[in-house]
Amino acid sequence: MKSLQERIVGLDVLISARLGGTSVSLQPIPGAVPVVQAVIGGREELPIFITASDDQILCICYLWTEAEIVPEKRVELLELLLDLNPSIPLSSFGHVDDRYVLFGALTQDARVDDIACDVATLSDNALDALDALSGYLL
Repeated sequence: MKSLQERIVGLDVLISARLGGTSVSLQPIPGAVPVVQAVIGGREELPIFITASDDQILCICYLWTEAEIVPEKRVELLELLLDLNPSIPLSSFGHVDDRYVLFGALTQDARVDDIACDVATLSDNALDALDALSGYLL
C-alpha cells in the first residue's frame, strides 16, 4: 500500500487549481501517525490536516474550541450544527477533545484529484461555517 506522501503527490497543485490559483503548501507533521498539513493562502488560520489509514483518508479542519462558544448559545449552536450537517457538501461537523471540527472522509484508494476536491471544498466550507456561526462564538 502507498504511503500518505505517495498518495498525495501533486496535491498542492490540484488544490491550487480548484481554488483559482491560490497558493497551497503541504507540510508533513512528524509523529507516529502520518499527517500532512495543507495551508491555503489567505486561509492560514484554517489549515487542513490529512491523514490515512488502511480504510480511509481523513481531511480535518479545526474550527473553534469549547471555550470560544457563547455559553448561553451553546445548545442552540449544537442543534444548528446537527441541522446543517446534511447540507454541507463533502463535509460534516464533529467534536475532537475540546475542539469543533469540519471533516471529510474518502476511501483509502481515492485518487489525488478526489482528495484535492475534498480539501478545497472543506476549506470553503470552513470559511462559510465560521462566517455563518460567528454569532455563537466569543
